[in-house]
Amino acid sequence: MDPDHRMPGMSPPPPSTPMNGTDGMHHKMMMHMTFFWGKDTLILFSGWPGTSTGMYVLALVFIFVLAVLVEWLSHCRLVKPGTNNVAAGLIQALMHAVRVGLAYMVMLAVMSFNGGVFIVAVAGHLVGFLIFGSRVFKDTEMPPYHKAFDLPPTSN
Repeated sequence: MDPDHRMPGMSPPPPSTPMNGTDGMHHKMMMHMTFFWGKDTLILFSGWPGTSTGMYVLALVFIFVLAVLVEWLSHCRLVKPGTNNVAAGLIQALMHAVRVGLAYMVMLAVMSFNGGVFIVAVAGHLVGFLIFGSRVFKDTEMPPYHKAFDLPPTSN
């Protein structure tokens, strides 16, 4: 690879030129490829949280809650014993789809490479596991053969 980090055989991008009568002023979007600190970032949605400190804090809380929800769905028991197999299967499939969707949203948020987002995502998984998956809030130890949860563990 050359010093500009282009693959061999790739030419540099052409210079930007005005198109369709525009004045040539283009907003330059900066994309980080390493962790950085700061509130000025894009997380999940275009323009969000922007440059507002309050919206950045809201984004961090949102990511934290998503991570806790992923852990809750991974360790909850919503299908009651004796439920019709078809109904139980549909509930489990829906729960799995929601869990995967939320987990992907957390992953996409972490891909903003913002250090604060990374920390709250990990903290959300930690708190969620502490509350729903660990023995801290359980009265008794369950035998290893007992099916405790509706969904299998996520594969990492």
